[in-house]
Amino acid sequence: MEGVICYVGIGSNMGDAALNCRQAIILLSQVEGVKVVCASSFYKTQPVIPEMTGGRSPDEIRQLENQDWFVNAVVEIRTTLRARKILDELLQIEASMGRKRTLKGGSRIIDMDLLFYGQDVIEVAGLSIPHPEAHRRRFVLEPMCEIASYFIHPSYGVSMRGLKDRLDDQNQVDIYRPEV
Repeated sequence: MEGVICYVGIGSNMGDAALNCRQAIILLSQVEGVKVVCASSFYKTQPVIPEMTGGRSPDEIRQLENQDWFVNAVVEIRTTLRARKILDELLQIEASMGRKRTLKGGSRIIDMDLLFYGQDVIEVAGLSIPHPEAHRRRFVLEPMCEIASYFIHPSYGVSMRGLKDRLDDQNQVDIYRPEV
């Protein structure tokens, strides 16, 4: 298949989070014009609490602080679709799996982010490529380094490995091992 190599971040912290992530990858592989090339291992990751809590109620802050840990992964795809169409497909998969957008940064059954679309830099209404937080998040860089440590961030000119080595994010990210 011709096309662009892209990276998609996947995460869940509701229900059977690993199963949710697997289902999202299956649904992504069924999108016409998308071929899943590989997927990272699953990682158990500490939730990232948004720094800006101003304007949030005490109940919302408690929800953010008390949410379950995530299962995260990164998937490499090859696609003939444009970036906006990929984003629309990701949003459709989220909706089909029951994603409700309520509390920003809160628990979710599935979260799918278009992290990179080749080496393109795109900034239009509703679409920012590369993902504006990808270079700051350990839960993105750990799985990216597993499957594409050599990939160069199009905005910074630094490899995923280089970004991970410079990372300030101290949140815990470990290989996911299902509880038996």
